[in-house]
Amino acid sequence: MTECTYCGCEVEAHDPVVVFESAPDAVDARDGSEFAFCNWGCLSAYSTESDVATGTTCNWTPEP
Repeated sequence: MTECTYCGCEVEAHDPVVVFESAPDAVDARDGSEFAFCNWGCLSAYSTESDVATGTTCNWTPEP
């Protein structure tokens, strides 16, 4: 059983979302911490309440 990082419920009983936080020198995105959430709602609430997105930025370049 995997508990939701946000609410503690069993993620397998829902529509889980798994997030990997990798180190800058990681070869694979999964080389680091894993966070599991019941669904997008728990991930969103966790992100808002813990302020983890402050100061971050995404770079995306569309392919022609």
